[in-house]
Amino acid sequence: MHRLSPSVRSILVTGAALGALAATPALAQDAPVEAAAVEEATEGEIVVTARRREESLIDVPISMSVVTGDSLVASGAADITALQDKTPNLTLQIARGSNSTLIAFSRGVGQQDPLWGFEPGVALYIDDVYVARPQGAVLDIFDVERVEVLRGPQGTLYGRNTIGGAVKYVTRRLGNDYKASFRGSYGSYNQIDLVGQVVVPLGDTLSLGAAVAQYWRDGYGTNLTTGAEHYDKDVLAARVSAEFTPTDNIFVRVAGDRTLDRSNPRHGTRLLPNGADPIYAPTDSVYDTRAGIGDDNRVETRGLSITGEIGLSDMLTFKTITAWRDGSTDTLIDFDNTIQPTLDIPAEYSDRQFTQELQLLYEGDRIQGVFGVYYLNGRASGAFDTVVGLLNTTTLTAGEVFTKSYAAFGDFSFDLTDQFKISAGLRYTRDEKTGSVYRQNFTGIRSPWFGNATAVPGLIRSDYTNSRDFEKLTPRLSLSYQPHSDLNLYASYGKGFKSGGFDMRGDVVLTPTTVNGYNPETIDSYEIGMKGAFLDRKLFVNLAGFYSDYKDQQVTIQVPALPSGIASFVDNAGKGEIYGFELETRMVPSRHFQASVVVGYTHADYKEFLTFIGGGTTPVDVSDQRAFQNTPEWTANASFTWSNDVAGGVLAFTPAISFRSDTQMFELATPALDQDGYALVDAALNWTSGDGRYRVGVAARNLTDARYRVGGYNFPGALLGNSVIGYYGPPRTVTGTFEIKF
Repeated sequence: MHRLSPSVRSILVTGAALGALAATPALAQDAPVEAAAVEEATEGEIVVTARRREESLIDVPISMSVVTGDSLVASGAADITALQDKTPNLTLQIARGSNSTLIAFSRGVGQQDPLWGFEPGVALYIDDVYVARPQGAVLDIFDVERVEVLRGPQGTLYGRNTIGGAVKYVTRRLGNDYKASFRGSYGSYNQIDLVGQVVVPLGDTLSLGAAVAQYWRDGYGTNLTTGAEHYDKDVLAARVSAEFTPTDNIFVRVAGDRTLDRSNPRHGTRLLPNGADPIYAPTDSVYDTRAGIGDDNRVETRGLSITGEIGLSDMLTFKTITAWRDGSTDTLIDFDNTIQPTLDIPAEYSDRQFTQELQLLYEGDRIQGVFGVYYLNGRASGAFDTVVGLLNTTTLTAGEVFTKSYAAFGDFSFDLTDQFKISAGLRYTRDEKTGSVYRQNFTGIRSPWFGNATAVPGLIRSDYTNSRDFEKLTPRLSLSYQPHSDLNLYASYGKGFKSGGFDMRGDVVLTPTTVNGYNPETIDSYEIGMKGAFLDRKLFVNLAGFYSDYKDQQVTIQVPALPSGIASFVDNAGKGEIYGFELETRMVPSRHFQASVVVGYTHADYKEFLTFIGGGTTPVDVSDQRAFQNTPEWTANASFTWSNDVAGGVLAFTPAISFRSDTQMFELATPALDQDGYALVDAALNWTSGDGRYRVGVAARNLTDARYRVGGYNFPGALLGNSVIGYYGPPRTVTGTFEIKF
């Protein structure tokens, strides 16, 4: 079985290997300080597993970014949403309501609606284990070696629901040496981060590891009704693992993780008044709320995985990945942001999944590749009340979706000559889904499901169970020309699809066809690119241009529908055209200075958007009135790192600025919610001792204290309290950190 050399492992840990990725903020912050740190880094390679096997980043014909965990920590990143500021054409944001639910978009493709039963468009993987639900997917930065961000459809190797790309969270291998570390941070709003990690070898073949992280922070604002913190953080996370290596050809890893988020719910803030009534007036601070529904929120996720690798020969490796995950969410959203139950949503979600993947990897002189099979068995369920207090009515929505998914895939690269390589892959996927939806009106504030036993039952709006099967072939093809080892020119084609399903808010009274569910969406993506190292490996450039043909996009539309509250339906909207480019550069003129520039451009345009309007029964094309959500046309980041020898170590200073152009929150323009372009300025100062044991750092984020919306809801109208509410990114924060390694 292939093993990474110590030098390559060192490069991966330090993030100093510059395979052209401007996403890694600072070289010297991560590495033990040596006189030739930069020179050694530029001679190595970043090793990634984007094609399910270990390869040099330059050799992979995919537009992707790699960010080390150490560099994220050194920059003061709170969680993986910080990748949005460092990676072109990417949106990673904390969703509305909960502190732990992820909204992800890449190149215009993603998932706005985190309700159970809906599939993500950008898939999240933890150590090659697919995380099917966005709840609990806002991962904190601990015990992580690197994060790989793959752009464009990854349907061949990663399957359905990677139609926009994939984010791979790769934790550290334990190894056979004793290691321990502790990191403590204190910052603005009484932020306290405590992270401890330890690896204990038991003989030459078995190692045990554990990592525990506790995060506390006061709120950026206050609930002016209850006095509770708003936008606070209270998260406890832990991972334990065991690695068994009885021979050079056998590796087994057992890993478990648990995260408990007890942060208060995010109710948002009102953006518009509702007449002259002062209780509906916007607050002075965008981080304050007047929500009266309460402050109880709890999100728990757990996982267990077993990974085994057996070297069958010098060229063949068998790999198995068995995993189980589950999660539960109890949350509250106060849409009207007042003490009154004008528009309140108490909600609960739960999910579980079992996955099994088998792979056979081949690595020959001129042929490399992988063949595999995959199985998923999952259940997602939930319930919520839509309380319209001014009408004294509640609509209960409850349901569940069972999914079985089967897939077989293969992806192989052929070295036609020393310079020309062709890679081809194909995946067959079959999904079997059964969905159940129940909606009922009640008179009273809340339904019996959420504690009001006196609520008077009314019209049953939906009560159905239906099943549908979906299947698809998703091919991939690429051609690479490498005139030398430091330059790769490539062209590729890939197809992706996101599975169809059932609208968990489906209202049979308003939209009788909802019982039939909605169809899959598909994308055909074409890409040309270059990855190269120039000027004696002092300049690294990644450049990719792409064109995508997007069909049958799944769009969730929610509109007021009194007296039933809110109506929802899912449209397969029609056709979209997406094209753009990504540029990532890094310059390393000396060991004391480096700079990076990242630019992303996405032009996303609907060519057809079919929907029902005004109660009509014939779909109407409104493509000239719709735009892609969460897709800024321009994203950019620039940073530099200056470093010098100071007090027996290295002092590194890294300022950075990131920019995102105008963004629409939903397909239909909403001026009160849509976000104008904005820039964020960050800076980090880190001192690392010469032996790498100690680090002292200060990180400042959003230095200009910009106010920018990352989400919102739009329910206008007097009876719904004119509930147009926004959710905001963090204000200016400063955090000091001390880290020690034993």
